[in-house]
Amino acid sequence: MKVAVLERIVADRAAKRAVVLVTDLQSGDQRLLYPFAADGEVATGRPQSGVRDDSVLVDDQLLELARVAARDDRSGMVEHGGRERLFDVFNPPVRLVLVGAAHIAQALAALAAINDFEVVVVDPRRAFATAERFPDVELMCDWPQKVLPGLRIDHRTAVVALSHDPKVDDPALQHAVGSPAFYVGALGGKRSHAARLERLSSGGCSGADLARVHGPVGLDIGARTPAEIATAILAQVIERLRGRRGS
Repeated sequence: MKVAVLERIVADRAAKRAVVLVTDLQSGDQRLLYPFAADGEVATGRPQSGVRDDSVLVDDQLLELARVAARDDRSGMVEHGGRERLFDVFNPPVRLVLVGAAHIAQALAALAAINDFEVVVVDPRRAFATAERFPDVELMCDWPQKVLPGLRIDHRTAVVALSHDPKVDDPALQHAVGSPAFYVGALGGKRSHAARLERLSSGGCSGADLARVHGPVGLDIGARTPAEIATAILAQVIERLRGRRGS
């Protein structure tokens, strides 16, 4: 790998951008592809040796192959245009944004950290969102509608609303369903979830938006305690992350 390529990958990882390094195994040429518009990069890659300059466009099929590789978090060999290419995926960390800093959020933050998620807790109630209750977690003590747009929620982000307060949860869900987040969930029973969907619909969310919200949140494992509920939620998040879309 050329030094210029490595330096760019390091910079992209620091900026938390998804990038795929594509190497033509016959010529040795390399280019970096940025497969998601949400990452703020154009789809032209950054060609290195053997390619004229950055204006060289990447064909749609190659870009789609890079998207699939990035979504699956899977590097490997790909045949394209009669040539073998090696795709090396460099993804940002998977993020879990928890809206509401109650007991379930405490357990869920700890479990997610063990599974290498980057956890962010959002809650305007400073009595709940404290460093003592959430050690080593990024805390944002403000309303979701103010802070979520700045988080750049992308295809590597899951959002779970846990406050049980519509003033906190609903704005977060409205933002999340309109984002590329791979998972959106909300705590509450079937009756409260139905009422939530009615509010979101009245607020302008489409049927497709509402269908994105997992509620009641988590896999149905008969969970009762905060730790068990957190386990059910994280299991469903991972299920979606790894491409098992049945739930």
